[in-house]
Amino acid sequence: MRILFVTPEAVPFAKTGGLADVAGALPKALRALGQEVAIILPCYRQAREKHASRIADAGIQFPVELDTQTHPAAILRSVLPGTDVPVYLVDHPEFFGREALYGTPAGDYPDNAERFVFFAKAVLQATKALNWGPAIYHCNDWQSALVPVYLQTTLAQDSFYHNSRSLLTIHNLAYQGVFPPEAFPLTGLDPSHFNWRELEFYGKLNLLKGGIVHADLLSTVSQRYAQEIQTEEWGCGLEGVLASKADRLRGIVNGIDYSVWNPAADELIPAQYSPQDLSGKAACKRALQQASRLPVRDVPLLGLISRLDNQKGLDLVAAIAEDLAKLAVQFVLLGTGLQEYHDLFAALGRNHPEKFGIHLTFNNPLAHQIEAGADMYLMPSRYEPCGLNQLYSLKYGTVPIVRKTGGLADTIVNCTPTSLAKGTANGFSFESYSHRALLNTIKRALRVYADRRAWRRLVLAGMRQDWSWEKSARQYLELYKMAARG
Repeated sequence: MRILFVTPEAVPFAKTGGLADVAGALPKALRALGQEVAIILPCYRQAREKHASRIADAGIQFPVELDTQTHPAAILRSVLPGTDVPVYLVDHPEFFGREALYGTPAGDYPDNAERFVFFAKAVLQATKALNWGPAIYHCNDWQSALVPVYLQTTLAQDSFYHNSRSLLTIHNLAYQGVFPPEAFPLTGLDPSHFNWRELEFYGKLNLLKGGIVHADLLSTVSQRYAQEIQTEEWGCGLEGVLASKADRLRGIVNGIDYSVWNPAADELIPAQYSPQDLSGKAACKRALQQASRLPVRDVPLLGLISRLDNQKGLDLVAAIAEDLAKLAVQFVLLGTGLQEYHDLFAALGRNHPEKFGIHLTFNNPLAHQIEAGADMYLMPSRYEPCGLNQLYSLKYGTVPIVRKTGGLADTIVNCTPTSLAKGTANGFSFESYSHRALLNTIKRALRVYADRRAWRRLVLAGMRQDWSWEKSARQYLELYKMAARG
């Protein structure tokens, strides 16, 4: 089956979050299953600067109409490293040659509507120019959500697209691509489509809503999240339209790429280890303590790698920080985000240097070292569509402590005497979104940690689980076949 993965970001070319990891791994897994797959994304400045040697001109240029303006598009070509999966990049420096992908700390770029309407139109024109008609356009998030809209409206009579279907994956419903109504003419759609059933949302233009309405099938990145987004609490105003599409909505948990995240072969950590030989993990812990300027002590080490945002439960962590300082534990944090959290965690590092190792930056090697060196990993998210770090943590023998929501609920089995005895436990979870519930769960984990035999059993249960992409890729392939059948 011919599949085009349409995404606003993909590793190694551009990344702001987990979508980029998915876009760099799922196409590879689909190709391993014998499918004909390609990826298309914007050619951002970071792709051009960091990967210039592997990007070539595909020799294709065409104009893209945005209301009364015409913008030139060029298609560049590369390949997903380690594979033969083609990667196409839509080049237009005026829109994509910027410091960041979507905005700066001051806010989103004010012309994001123009930028991603342009991208959606360019994607469809590119497949025709390449004479490469996908059976499935697998679109991701609001930045590509107009592709399903165009396939069912302005391109419905074009024979080139007659056999193409669309799947739209929602990675985080909170981001919808909402713009003033004055942006609607950019789409080139007939004004009749600006209505409450399609692209209109409380008087504004909502690109994700349009994609939800027009896509042949919908997916989210966990079964639990697929249910949650149909509720008023987590539906972000789109729960009604999603509930009306419930029969076309599926949840598939993201996999992880074990060629990148595997402590037995990870070259970014100081010592490799496996379920058969865990000795390297102790060396990784010592190295992490040293890198974080923490005393090298035999105490539980908690890790957290995150965007510093309220969605990730950082308010709960902040509320128990002084309690953690009184416990016989150490804590390492890596991330950037809201200034209030930068200030708070920086102060904790200064006030308790023997307890808190704070890294307010993005550092991929250090992320691997935290996964390898920590004993426990905190993910107390307010909501979490899927989550990847809890899956990385399982592979690295770093026991997750999570709030039972979204993909965290689908992947982490709470440790109880019964689940531990059965060998099904792989972490600790709590339901109430409260700092007291988080602190009590950490204390519960510390009690199990004190029983080294029980802890080893818990660690090995997680390490031996298979969260590779093959299973998820097969589920996506079934969705593609379902969409193709109509």
